[in-house]
Amino acid sequence: MRRYAVLAAAAAGILLAVPAQAGDAAAGAKVFRKCKSCHNVDKEKNKSGPHLLNIVGRAAGSVAGFKYSKAMKNSGLTWDEATLAGFLAKPKSYLKGTRMAFAGLKKEADIANVIAYLKDPK
Repeated sequence: MRRYAVLAAAAAGILLAVPAQAGDAAAGAKVFRKCKSCHNVDKEKNKSGPHLLNIVGRAAGSVAGFKYSKAMKNSGLTWDEATLAGFLAKPKSYLKGTRMAFAGLKKEADIANVIAYLKDPK
């Protein structure tokens, strides 16, 4: 019985890491304005942060020509909705040693919306 309790707790933790709602890309474009000074989402051009074009499904720390922190390069992360949600909420807590200076997005809706925008930045 204890084994099932541990599995249930692990599954609950995984579910909490994923945004609870479907995002709105148009609303995400507005929230992304906070990110535009450091990141491009519409072209493969790095700024002070790496470009985010086609980020979903990409290995973290893999954009050519960008100098990542050791933590990011060695993280083994692949950017999906769950990893993006965790990182966007609290980058420095999610990945100790990251150079990203942004404190994070506080609202779950903003996180879900930015992820929707990153998936389809039209």
